[in-house]
Amino acid sequence: MTDSHSQDTSDRGRADVEKRWQDSGSYRSAALYVVAVVVLGAIACAIFLSVDRGNMILASLVPGVFLLGGIGALITAYRTYRRGGTWPMWQGAAWFLFALMLVSLSFPAMAG
Repeated sequence: MTDSHSQDTSDRGRADVEKRWQDSGSYRSAALYVVAVVVLGAIACAIFLSVDRGNMILASLVPGVFLLGGIGALITAYRTYRRGGTWPMWQGAAWFLFALMLVSLSFPAMAG
């Protein structure tokens, strides 16, 4: 005897494996989210480079923006998954932002 929750979970898992996602709205939302976070990171970078290149706090803002953006994308991916929506776009957005965070870790090193 199976309950409806386990059946919903297996159906959702099967849909994830098939990889037939046709949700352009979710893709568009994730892409706009990434663009917004990258713009905020660029603004933080411009402030760091123009105000004081020796300030560790300003230098840490750049990777911090990408870290928080990546965490936000993972939270959105989880919430979308729980609703049964198309979540892999959000996970990809998170990985992209985490990669940018790793690249931007050189900014605090420049300030030190």
